Amino acid sequence: MKNYTTALLVAGILIMVNVLGSQFFLRLDLTKDKQYTLGKATKDILKELEEPITVTAYFTDDLPAQYAKIKKDFKELLVEYSNRSKGMVDYEFISPNQSTEMEQTAQQAGISPVMINVREKDQASQKRAYLGAIVQMGDQKDVIPFVQPGGAMEYALTTSIKKISVTNKPAIGIITGHGEPSIQEMAQAAQSLSILYSPEPLTLDAPVPDKYRTIAFIAPKDSINPMHFKVLDDFLGKGGNIYVAINAVDADFSSGAPSGNAKTTGLEGWLSTKGIQVENSFVVDANCGAISVQRGNFPFPMQVKFPFLPLISNFSDHPISKGLESVNLQFASPITFMGGGSNTQFTPLAFSSNKSGTVGTPAFFDVDKQWGGGDFPMSKIVVAGVLEGNLVGETASKIVVIGDGDFAVNGGGGGRQQQRLSEDNVSLMVNSIDYLSDDTGLIDLRTRAVTSRPIEQIDDGKRTFLKWLNFFLPILLVIGYGVFRMNARRAQRMRRREANYG
Repeated sequence: MKNYTTALLVAGILIMVNVLGSQFFLRLDLTKDKQYTLGKATKDILKELEEPITVTAYFTDDLPAQYAKIKKDFKELLVEYSNRSKGMVDYEFISPNQSTEMEQTAQQAGISPVMINVREKDQASQKRAYLGAIVQMGDQKDVIPFVQPGGAMEYALTTSIKKISVTNKPAIGIITGHGEPSIQEMAQAAQSLSILYSPEPLTLDAPVPDKYRTIAFIAPKDSINPMHFKVLDDFLGKGGNIYVAINAVDADFSSGAPSGNAKTTGLEGWLSTKGIQVENSFVVDANCGAISVQRGNFPFPMQVKFPFLPLISNFSDHPISKGLESVNLQFASPITFMGGGSNTQFTPLAFSSNKSGTVGTPAFFDVDKQWGGGDFPMSKIVVAGVLEGNLVGETASKIVVIGDGDFAVNGGGGGRQQQRLSEDNVSLMVNSIDYLSDDTGLIDLRTRAVTSRPIEQIDDGKRTFLKWLNFFLPILLVIGYGVFRMNARRAQRMRRREANYG
Protein backbone atom coordinates (compact mmCIF):
# COMPACT_ATOMS: atom_id res chain seq x y z
CA MET A 1 0.00 0.00 0.00
CA LYS A 2 2.85 2.32 0.89
CA ASN A 3 4.63 1.71 -2.45
CA TYR A 4 1.33 2.30 -4.31
CA THR A 5 0.86 5.65 -2.54
CA THR A 6 4.45 6.68 -3.31
CA ALA A 7 4.01 5.83 -7.00
CA LEU A 8 0.82 7.90 -7.15
CA LEU A 9 2.56 10.81 -5.44
CA VAL A 10 5.51 10.70 -7.88
CA ALA A 11 3.12 10.49 -10.85
CA GLY A 12 1.17 13.47 -9.52
CA ILE A 13 4.34 15.51 -9.13
CA LEU A 14 5.43 14.68 -12.70
CA ILE A 15 2.03 15.66 -14.08
CA MET A 16 2.14 18.95 -12.16
CA VAL A 17 5.68 19.69 -13.40
CA ASN A 18 4.56 19.07 -17.02
CA VAL A 19 1.51 21.32 -16.58
CA LEU A 20 3.66 24.10 -15.16
CA GLY A 21 6.29 23.53 -17.85
CA SER A 22 3.69 24.05 -20.56
CA GLN A 23 2.76 27.40 -19.01
CA PHE A 24 6.21 28.67 -18.08
CA PHE A 25 9.46 28.33 -20.04
CA LEU A 26 12.57 28.33 -17.87
CA ARG A 27 16.15 27.79 -18.99
CA LEU A 28 19.25 28.42 -16.94
CA ASP A 29 21.92 30.33 -18.89
CA LEU A 30 25.37 29.54 -17.50
CA THR A 31 27.35 30.96 -20.45
CA LYS A 32 29.81 33.74 -19.66
CA ASP A 33 28.16 36.34 -21.90
CA LYS A 34 24.56 35.16 -21.32
CA GLN A 35 24.31 34.04 -24.94
CA TYR A 36 21.00 32.27 -24.34
CA THR A 37 19.25 35.05 -22.42
CA LEU A 38 17.04 37.42 -24.40
CA GLY A 39 18.33 41.00 -24.43
CA LYS A 40 16.33 43.98 -23.23
CA ALA A 41 15.87 45.20 -26.81
CA THR A 42 14.23 41.92 -27.82
CA LYS A 43 11.97 41.89 -24.77
CA ASP A 44 10.84 45.47 -25.41
CA ILE A 45 10.11 44.83 -29.10
CA LEU A 46 8.16 41.64 -28.34
CA LYS A 47 6.20 43.43 -25.65
CA GLU A 48 5.09 46.13 -28.10
CA LEU A 49 3.85 43.75 -30.81
CA GLU A 50 0.31 44.63 -31.89
CA GLU A 51 -0.09 41.97 -34.56
CA PRO A 52 1.00 38.31 -34.55
CA ILE A 53 4.32 37.32 -36.14
CA THR A 54 4.76 34.05 -38.02
CA VAL A 55 8.22 32.55 -38.46
CA THR A 56 8.57 29.81 -41.08
CA ALA A 57 11.93 28.14 -40.55
CA TYR A 58 13.33 26.16 -43.49
CA PHE A 59 15.85 23.72 -42.00
CA THR A 60 17.04 20.50 -43.58
CA ASP A 61 16.64 17.37 -41.43
CA ASP A 62 19.42 14.89 -40.60
CA LEU A 63 22.29 17.37 -40.75
CA PRO A 64 25.75 16.86 -39.20
CA ALA A 65 25.99 17.70 -35.52
CA GLN A 66 27.28 21.26 -35.90
CA TYR A 67 24.41 22.18 -38.23
CA ALA A 68 21.81 20.24 -36.26
CA LYS A 69 22.80 22.37 -33.27
CA ILE A 70 21.95 25.51 -35.25
CA LYS A 71 18.41 24.20 -35.75
CA LYS A 72 18.13 23.27 -32.06
CA ASP A 73 19.37 26.68 -30.90
CA PHE A 74 17.09 28.51 -33.34
CA LYS A 75 14.07 26.47 -32.22
CA GLU A 76 14.80 27.13 -28.55
CA LEU A 77 15.13 30.83 -29.36
CA LEU A 78 11.72 30.80 -31.03
CA VAL A 79 10.22 29.06 -28.00
CA GLU A 80 11.48 31.92 -25.84
CA TYR A 81 10.15 34.52 -28.30
CA SER A 82 6.74 32.83 -28.28
CA ASN A 83 6.58 32.69 -24.49
CA ARG A 84 7.91 36.19 -23.98
CA SER A 85 5.43 37.63 -26.49
CA LYS A 86 2.54 35.67 -24.92
CA GLY A 87 1.89 33.75 -28.10
CA MET A 88 2.27 36.69 -30.52
CA VAL A 89 5.18 34.87 -32.21
CA ASP A 90 4.19 31.58 -33.86
CA TYR A 91 6.55 29.32 -35.76
CA GLU A 92 6.84 26.15 -37.79
CA PHE A 93 9.79 24.14 -39.15
CA ILE A 94 9.83 22.76 -42.68
CA SER A 95 12.42 20.47 -44.25
CA PRO A 96 12.51 21.51 -47.93
CA ASN A 97 14.58 18.49 -49.01
CA GLN A 98 11.52 16.24 -48.76
CA SER A 99 10.36 17.18 -52.25
CA THR A 100 11.26 19.30 -55.27
CA GLU A 101 8.12 21.39 -54.75
CA MET A 102 9.15 22.27 -51.19
CA GLU A 103 12.63 23.26 -52.37
CA GLN A 104 11.12 25.52 -55.01
CA THR A 105 8.86 27.10 -52.40
CA ALA A 106 11.81 27.79 -50.12
CA GLN A 107 13.89 29.28 -52.92
CA GLN A 108 11.03 31.44 -54.19
CA ALA A 109 10.65 32.74 -50.64
CA GLY A 110 14.31 33.79 -50.66
CA ILE A 111 15.97 30.84 -48.87
CA SER A 112 18.80 29.47 -51.00
CA PRO A 113 20.53 26.17 -50.21
CA VAL A 114 24.15 25.97 -49.15
CA MET A 115 26.48 23.06 -49.82
CA ILE A 116 27.86 21.41 -46.68
CA ASN A 117 30.27 18.53 -46.21
CA VAL A 118 28.81 15.35 -44.73
CA ARG A 119 30.22 11.89 -44.04
CA GLU A 120 27.99 8.90 -44.60
CA LYS A 121 29.16 5.27 -44.46
CA ASP A 122 32.79 6.45 -44.22
CA GLN A 123 32.41 8.44 -47.44
CA ALA A 124 32.71 12.22 -47.69
CA SER A 125 30.10 13.96 -49.82
CA GLN A 126 28.26 17.23 -50.15
CA LYS A 127 24.64 17.92 -49.32
CA ARG A 128 22.25 20.73 -50.14
CA ALA A 129 21.14 22.24 -46.86
CA TYR A 130 18.59 24.91 -46.00
CA LEU A 131 19.21 27.03 -42.91
CA GLY A 132 16.95 30.07 -43.18
CA ALA A 133 13.65 31.57 -42.14
CA ILE A 134 10.83 33.83 -43.29
CA VAL A 135 9.46 36.32 -40.75
CA GLN A 136 5.98 37.59 -41.62
CA MET A 137 3.38 39.94 -40.18
CA GLY A 138 0.28 40.37 -42.33
CA ASP A 139 1.47 41.36 -45.81
CA GLN A 140 4.91 42.40 -44.54
CA LYS A 141 7.73 39.86 -44.59
CA ASP A 142 11.49 39.69 -44.17
CA VAL A 143 13.94 36.96 -45.07
CA ILE A 144 16.77 35.53 -42.99
CA PRO A 145 18.43 33.68 -45.89
CA PHE A 146 21.06 31.90 -43.81
CA VAL A 147 21.39 31.43 -40.06
CA GLN A 148 25.12 31.60 -39.45
CA PRO A 149 26.73 28.85 -37.34
CA GLY A 150 27.53 30.49 -34.01
CA GLY A 151 26.11 33.73 -35.38
CA ALA A 152 24.04 36.43 -33.72
CA MET A 153 20.68 34.64 -34.12
CA GLU A 154 18.85 36.94 -31.74
CA TYR A 155 20.00 40.07 -33.58
CA ALA A 156 18.92 38.67 -36.95
CA LEU A 157 15.52 37.56 -35.66
CA THR A 158 14.80 40.68 -33.58
CA THR A 159 15.90 42.96 -36.42
CA SER A 160 13.57 41.17 -38.84
CA ILE A 161 10.66 41.51 -36.42
CA LYS A 162 11.42 45.19 -35.88
CA LYS A 163 11.73 45.80 -39.62
CA ILE A 164 8.22 44.55 -40.37
CA SER A 165 6.53 45.75 -37.17
CA VAL A 166 7.80 49.33 -37.00
CA THR A 167 5.90 51.55 -39.43
CA ASN A 168 7.64 54.90 -38.84
CA LYS A 169 11.42 54.55 -39.08
CA PRO A 170 13.52 57.24 -37.38
CA ALA A 171 15.14 59.64 -39.84
CA ILE A 172 18.93 60.02 -40.08
CA GLY A 173 20.20 63.28 -41.59
CA ILE A 174 23.11 62.89 -44.04
CA ILE A 175 24.65 66.38 -44.28
CA THR A 176 25.18 67.79 -47.77
CA GLY A 177 26.34 71.08 -49.27
CA HIS A 178 30.10 70.88 -48.67
CA GLY A 179 31.20 68.36 -51.30
CA GLU A 180 30.16 65.31 -49.28
CA PRO A 181 29.45 62.02 -51.08
CA SER A 182 25.79 61.43 -51.84
CA ILE A 183 23.74 58.72 -50.18
CA GLN A 184 23.94 56.79 -53.47
CA GLU A 185 27.74 56.81 -53.21
CA MET A 186 27.45 55.03 -49.85
CA ALA A 187 25.26 52.25 -51.20
CA GLN A 188 26.21 49.49 -48.76
CA ALA A 189 25.97 51.67 -45.66
CA ALA A 190 22.71 53.23 -46.87
CA GLN A 191 21.22 49.79 -47.47
CA SER A 192 22.15 48.63 -43.97
CA LEU A 193 20.90 51.85 -42.40
CA SER A 194 17.58 51.67 -44.26
CA ILE A 195 16.71 48.46 -42.37
CA LEU A 196 15.91 50.45 -39.23
CA TYR A 197 16.18 54.09 -40.31
CA SER A 198 15.31 56.44 -43.11
CA PRO A 199 18.54 58.16 -44.34
CA GLU A 200 17.76 61.60 -45.77
CA PRO A 201 19.90 64.42 -47.19
CA LEU A 202 20.12 67.42 -44.86
CA THR A 203 21.51 70.93 -45.28
CA LEU A 204 22.66 73.12 -42.40
CA ASP A 205 21.18 76.35 -43.75
CA ALA A 206 18.45 76.16 -41.08
CA PRO A 207 18.13 74.60 -37.61
CA VAL A 208 18.12 70.81 -37.65
CA PRO A 209 14.49 69.59 -37.48
CA ASP A 210 13.44 67.83 -34.29
CA LYS A 211 12.74 64.58 -36.16
CA TYR A 212 16.49 63.91 -36.36
CA ARG A 213 18.09 62.26 -33.34
CA THR A 214 21.35 61.73 -35.24
CA ILE A 215 22.99 63.50 -38.18
CA ALA A 216 26.07 62.38 -40.12
CA PHE A 217 28.90 64.57 -41.42
CA ILE A 218 30.86 62.44 -43.92
CA ALA A 219 34.01 63.52 -45.80
CA PRO A 220 33.29 67.19 -46.58
CA LYS A 221 35.62 68.61 -49.22
CA ASP A 222 34.74 72.31 -49.29
CA SER A 223 35.10 75.04 -46.70
CA ILE A 224 32.20 75.07 -44.27
CA ASN A 225 30.22 78.21 -43.47
CA PRO A 226 30.90 79.17 -39.81
CA MET A 227 27.14 79.58 -39.31
CA HIS A 228 26.75 75.86 -39.98
CA PHE A 229 28.82 75.10 -36.89
CA LYS A 230 26.39 77.23 -34.88
CA VAL A 231 23.63 74.93 -36.20
CA LEU A 232 25.63 71.90 -35.07
CA ASP A 233 26.12 73.38 -31.59
CA ASP A 234 22.41 74.14 -31.28
CA PHE A 235 21.66 70.54 -32.30
CA LEU A 236 24.03 69.16 -29.66
CA GLY A 237 22.54 71.52 -27.08
CA LYS A 238 19.12 69.93 -27.66
CA GLY A 239 20.54 66.43 -27.06
CA GLY A 240 21.22 65.53 -30.69
CA ASN A 241 24.08 63.24 -31.68
CA ILE A 242 26.57 63.62 -34.53
CA TYR A 243 28.57 61.06 -36.52
CA VAL A 244 31.73 62.53 -38.11
CA ALA A 245 33.99 60.79 -40.63
CA ILE A 246 36.65 63.34 -41.55
CA ASN A 247 39.52 63.59 -44.02
CA ALA A 248 42.19 65.78 -42.36
CA VAL A 249 44.64 64.81 -45.13
CA ASP A 250 44.28 64.40 -48.86
CA ALA A 251 46.12 62.06 -51.23
CA ASP A 252 46.75 63.04 -54.85
CA PHE A 253 47.76 60.35 -57.36
CA SER A 254 46.84 62.32 -60.47
CA SER A 255 50.37 63.58 -61.12
CA GLY A 256 53.61 61.74 -61.80
CA ALA A 257 54.72 62.47 -58.21
CA PRO A 258 51.91 61.27 -55.91
CA SER A 259 51.71 63.26 -52.71
CA GLY A 260 49.63 63.95 -49.63
CA ASN A 261 48.71 67.26 -48.03
CA ALA A 262 46.76 68.63 -45.10
CA LYS A 263 43.08 69.29 -45.78
CA THR A 264 41.17 72.06 -44.05
CA THR A 265 37.42 72.55 -44.18
CA GLY A 266 36.81 74.06 -40.75
CA LEU A 267 35.34 70.84 -39.37
CA GLU A 268 38.63 69.92 -37.70
CA GLY A 269 38.68 73.33 -35.98
CA TRP A 270 35.12 72.86 -34.68
CA LEU A 271 36.02 69.42 -33.33
CA SER A 272 38.99 70.93 -31.48
CA THR A 273 36.58 73.18 -29.57
CA LYS A 274 35.11 69.95 -28.17
CA GLY A 275 38.56 68.66 -27.19
CA ILE A 276 39.06 66.35 -30.20
CA GLN A 277 42.11 66.96 -32.37
CA VAL A 278 42.28 65.23 -35.74
CA GLU A 279 45.90 65.65 -36.74
CA ASN A 280 47.02 66.74 -40.20
CA SER A 281 49.26 63.69 -40.65
CA PHE A 282 49.02 60.19 -42.08
CA VAL A 283 48.85 57.00 -40.05
CA VAL A 284 51.19 54.35 -41.50
CA ASP A 285 50.97 50.75 -40.42
CA ALA A 286 52.92 47.56 -41.09
CA ASN A 287 49.53 45.84 -41.16
CA CYS A 288 48.21 47.43 -44.32
CA GLY A 289 46.43 47.04 -47.64
CA ALA A 290 47.98 47.01 -51.11
CA ILE A 291 47.86 49.12 -54.25
CA SER A 292 48.31 48.14 -57.88
CA VAL A 293 51.65 49.20 -59.34
CA GLN A 294 52.83 48.82 -62.94
CA ARG A 295 56.47 47.77 -62.97
CA GLY A 296 58.83 47.32 -65.87
CA ASN A 297 57.51 45.42 -68.86
CA PHE A 298 55.08 43.28 -66.89
CA PRO A 299 51.71 43.28 -68.68
CA PHE A 300 49.72 43.19 -65.42
CA PRO A 301 49.96 45.49 -62.40
CA MET A 302 51.49 44.07 -59.22
CA GLN A 303 50.00 44.32 -55.73
CA VAL A 304 52.35 46.19 -53.39
CA LYS A 305 51.75 46.69 -49.66
CA PHE A 306 51.17 50.37 -48.94
CA PRO A 307 51.40 51.40 -45.25
CA PHE A 308 49.24 54.48 -45.90
CA LEU A 309 46.27 52.08 -46.14
CA PRO A 310 46.17 50.70 -42.56
CA LEU A 311 44.19 47.56 -41.75
CA ILE A 312 42.72 48.20 -38.33
CA SER A 313 42.24 45.09 -36.20
CA ASN A 314 42.63 46.51 -32.67
CA PHE A 315 39.30 47.57 -31.17
CA SER A 316 38.06 48.46 -27.72
CA ASP A 317 35.30 46.53 -25.98
CA HIS A 318 32.49 48.92 -26.90
CA PRO A 319 29.07 48.37 -28.53
CA ILE A 320 30.26 50.23 -31.64
CA SER A 321 33.42 48.21 -32.21
CA LYS A 322 32.61 44.92 -30.48
CA GLY A 323 32.79 42.01 -32.89
CA LEU A 324 34.69 43.87 -35.63
CA GLU A 325 37.70 42.03 -37.01
CA SER A 326 39.32 44.24 -39.65
CA VAL A 327 38.49 47.67 -41.06
CA ASN A 328 40.31 49.01 -44.13
CA LEU A 329 41.13 52.71 -43.81
CA GLN A 330 42.35 54.99 -46.58
CA PHE A 331 44.84 57.69 -45.60
CA ALA A 332 43.68 57.95 -42.01
CA SER A 333 44.70 60.56 -39.46
CA PRO A 334 45.44 60.15 -35.73
CA ILE A 335 42.85 61.34 -33.21
CA THR A 336 43.90 62.88 -29.89
CA PHE A 337 41.62 63.89 -27.05
CA MET A 338 42.89 67.15 -25.58
CA GLY A 339 40.45 67.16 -22.68
CA GLY A 340 36.98 68.56 -22.22
CA GLY A 341 34.62 69.54 -19.45
CA SER A 342 34.19 67.64 -16.20
CA ASN A 343 31.00 66.06 -17.53
CA THR A 344 32.51 64.65 -20.74
CA GLN A 345 34.17 61.35 -21.49
CA PHE A 346 36.17 60.24 -24.52
CA THR A 347 36.41 56.54 -25.37
CA PRO A 348 38.85 55.34 -28.08
CA LEU A 349 37.23 52.79 -30.39
CA ALA A 350 39.89 51.69 -32.88
CA PHE A 351 43.69 51.64 -32.93
CA SER A 352 46.55 50.98 -35.31
CA SER A 353 48.72 47.89 -34.82
CA ASN A 354 51.77 47.58 -32.56
CA LYS A 355 53.97 48.44 -35.56
CA SER A 356 52.73 51.80 -36.78
CA GLY A 357 53.70 55.44 -37.04
CA THR A 358 52.78 58.81 -38.53
CA VAL A 359 54.00 60.77 -41.54
CA GLY A 360 53.57 64.53 -41.54
CA THR A 361 52.34 66.68 -44.41
CA PRO A 362 53.29 67.40 -47.09
CA ALA A 363 54.18 63.79 -47.81
CA PHE A 364 55.52 62.21 -51.00
CA PHE A 365 54.43 58.65 -51.71
CA ASP A 366 57.23 56.35 -52.82
CA VAL A 367 55.53 53.08 -53.77
CA ASP A 368 58.94 51.43 -54.22
CA LYS A 369 60.11 52.25 -50.70
CA GLN A 370 61.28 49.31 -48.59
CA TRP A 371 59.63 49.86 -45.22
CA GLY A 372 61.46 48.63 -42.13
CA GLY A 373 60.88 48.42 -38.40
CA GLY A 374 62.27 51.92 -37.90
CA ASP A 375 59.39 53.33 -39.91
CA PHE A 376 56.87 52.03 -37.33
CA PRO A 377 58.07 53.24 -33.91
CA MET A 378 54.57 53.71 -32.45
CA SER A 379 51.71 51.45 -31.43
CA LYS A 380 47.96 51.68 -30.96
CA ILE A 381 47.40 55.09 -32.50
CA VAL A 382 43.76 56.09 -32.00
CA VAL A 383 41.87 56.42 -35.30
CA ALA A 384 38.27 56.44 -33.99
CA GLY A 385 36.54 57.44 -30.78
CA VAL A 386 33.32 58.61 -29.16
CA LEU A 387 32.88 61.74 -27.01
CA GLU A 388 29.93 61.77 -24.61
CA GLY A 389 28.55 64.15 -22.01
CA ASN A 390 27.41 67.75 -21.75
CA LEU A 391 29.13 68.92 -24.92
CA VAL A 392 26.99 72.03 -25.30
CA GLY A 393 24.91 73.29 -22.38
CA GLU A 394 23.46 70.96 -19.78
CA THR A 395 21.95 68.31 -22.06
CA ALA A 396 23.92 65.12 -22.74
CA SER A 397 24.89 64.38 -26.34
CA LYS A 398 27.43 62.32 -28.27
CA ILE A 399 29.91 62.68 -31.14
CA VAL A 400 31.54 59.71 -32.89
CA VAL A 401 34.68 60.67 -34.82
CA ILE A 402 36.48 58.51 -37.41
CA GLY A 403 39.84 59.74 -38.70
CA ASP A 404 39.03 58.73 -42.29
CA GLY A 405 36.10 60.09 -44.25
CA ASP A 406 36.07 57.55 -47.08
CA PHE A 407 36.21 54.15 -45.37
CA ALA A 408 32.45 53.55 -45.82
CA VAL A 409 32.11 55.24 -49.23
CA ASN A 410 31.62 52.97 -52.24
CA GLY A 411 32.20 55.77 -54.72
CA GLY A 412 30.55 55.61 -58.10
CA GLY A 413 30.12 59.34 -58.63
CA GLY A 414 30.86 60.86 -62.02
CA GLY A 415 30.11 57.63 -63.85
CA ARG A 416 32.82 55.68 -62.03
CA GLN A 417 32.15 52.11 -60.96
CA GLN A 418 31.37 51.50 -57.31
CA GLN A 419 33.74 49.38 -55.23
CA ARG A 420 32.64 46.64 -52.86
CA LEU A 421 33.58 47.36 -49.25
CA SER A 422 34.30 44.87 -46.48
CA GLU A 423 31.36 44.20 -44.16
CA ASP A 424 33.34 45.47 -41.17
CA ASN A 425 33.82 48.85 -42.87
CA VAL A 426 30.06 49.14 -43.24
CA SER A 427 29.45 47.81 -39.73
CA LEU A 428 31.71 50.43 -38.15
CA MET A 429 29.60 53.23 -39.64
CA VAL A 430 26.23 51.53 -39.06
CA ASN A 431 27.16 50.49 -35.52
CA SER A 432 28.16 54.08 -34.78
CA ILE A 433 24.84 55.45 -35.98
CA ASP A 434 23.00 52.66 -34.15
CA TYR A 435 24.77 53.65 -30.95
CA LEU A 436 23.89 57.31 -31.44
CA SER A 437 20.30 56.74 -32.55
CA ASP A 438 18.86 53.61 -30.99
CA ASP A 439 18.18 53.65 -27.26
CA THR A 440 16.58 50.18 -27.28
CA GLY A 441 19.90 48.34 -26.95
CA LEU A 442 19.53 46.50 -30.28
CA ILE A 443 23.16 47.27 -31.11
CA ASP A 444 24.26 45.02 -28.23
CA LEU A 445 22.74 42.07 -30.10
CA ARG A 446 24.53 42.74 -33.40
CA THR A 447 27.76 41.06 -32.35
CA ARG A 448 26.31 38.78 -29.70
CA ALA A 449 27.24 35.28 -30.80
CA VAL A 450 28.31 32.01 -29.27
CA THR A 451 32.05 32.23 -28.78
CA SER A 452 34.17 29.14 -29.12
CA ARG A 453 36.62 28.72 -26.27
CA PRO A 454 38.82 25.71 -27.10
CA ILE A 455 40.42 24.02 -24.10
CA GLU A 456 43.83 24.55 -25.71
CA GLN A 457 43.44 28.28 -24.98
CA ILE A 458 43.04 27.65 -21.23
CA ASP A 459 46.17 27.90 -19.10
CA ASP A 460 47.86 24.65 -18.06
CA GLY A 461 46.84 24.78 -14.40
CA LYS A 462 43.17 25.31 -15.13
CA ARG A 463 43.19 22.70 -17.88
CA THR A 464 44.72 20.11 -15.50
CA PHE A 465 42.15 20.98 -12.82
CA LEU A 466 39.24 20.55 -15.26
CA LYS A 467 40.64 17.25 -16.53
CA TRP A 468 40.89 15.71 -13.05
CA LEU A 469 37.58 17.23 -12.03
CA ASN A 470 35.88 15.50 -14.98
CA PHE A 471 37.56 12.24 -13.98
CA PHE A 472 36.92 12.25 -10.22
CA LEU A 473 33.62 14.13 -9.93
CA PRO A 474 31.39 11.27 -11.17
CA ILE A 475 33.23 8.82 -8.88
CA LEU A 476 32.85 11.13 -5.90
CA LEU A 477 29.16 11.62 -6.64
CA VAL A 478 28.60 7.85 -6.77
CA ILE A 479 30.56 7.32 -3.54
CA GLY A 480 28.71 10.18 -1.89
CA TYR A 481 25.35 8.78 -2.91
CA GLY A 482 26.41 5.33 -1.61
CA VAL A 483 27.47 6.79 1.75
CA PHE A 484 24.19 8.68 1.97
CA ARG A 485 22.15 5.53 1.23
CA MET A 486 24.23 3.48 3.70
CA ASN A 487 23.70 6.03 6.49
CA ALA A 488 20.02 6.29 5.67
CA ARG A 489 19.54 2.52 5.88
CA ARG A 490 21.59 2.30 9.07
CA ALA A 491 19.42 4.96 10.65
CA GLN A 492 16.32 3.09 9.46
CA ARG A 493 17.55 -0.15 11.06
CA MET A 494 18.30 1.63 14.33
CA ARG A 495 14.80 3.08 14.42
CA ARG A 496 13.29 -0.39 13.83
CA ARG A 497 15.39 -1.90 16.65
CA GLU A 498 14.33 0.82 19.03
CA ALA A 499 10.72 0.25 18.05
CA ASN A 500 11.00 -3.52 18.58
CA TYR A 501 12.67 -3.18 21.98
CA GLY A 502 10.21 -0.53 22.94
